[in-house]
Amino acid sequence: MRLLIAEDETIIRLDLRELLERAGFEICAEARDGLEAVELARKEQPDLAILDVKMPRLDGIEAARRILEERSIPIVMLTAYGQKELISRAVEAGVFGYLVKPFREADLLPAIETARARHAELEALREEAESLVEALAARKLVERAKGLLMEKEKLNEQDAYARLRKASQLSGKSIRVVAEALIATFEGS
Repeated sequence: MRLLIAEDETIIRLDLRELLERAGFEICAEARDGLEAVELARKEQPDLAILDVKMPRLDGIEAARRILEERSIPIVMLTAYGQKELISRAVEAGVFGYLVKPFREADLLPAIETARARHAELEALREEAESLVEALAARKLVERAKGLLMEKEKLNEQDAYARLRKASQLSGKSIRVVAEALIATFEGS
């Protein structure tokens, strides 16, 4: 797993790198500020990012927001500040974990694993939602094509659907593609 670390304090960044490498992670990039973190995330395509909240040029929360606009990855925030306002901003930005410094290895590694798991769950839900939207769109097209067949060919609903299904099987195309072609044909005439 390739990680991006963004921390403006060199000693903390080096300690973090050593701790994570010991745990078996590959550090693909290190940033000293939020803008550099965004640029490195774009260039290096890490699997996960660990960002400090308070950094020069661009804070970690805004950096997380920008990174997530381009690519969905789990992000864990590190901060010396546990204020509710910062936590709320981090959640709104879409981060998956939040650790308050000083942290220990026993805190960081579970936070990374939790962030990865939550991110995987969210991605699965997004895929499922996209699949459902796609299925609904296909269903609407089939219903529309079926309605056109019923109207133009004077078929009942069952026969109209059977004709669509048979055309799909004979052509080797999905019923959605057949429905789209039929709609284009009928509406074009």
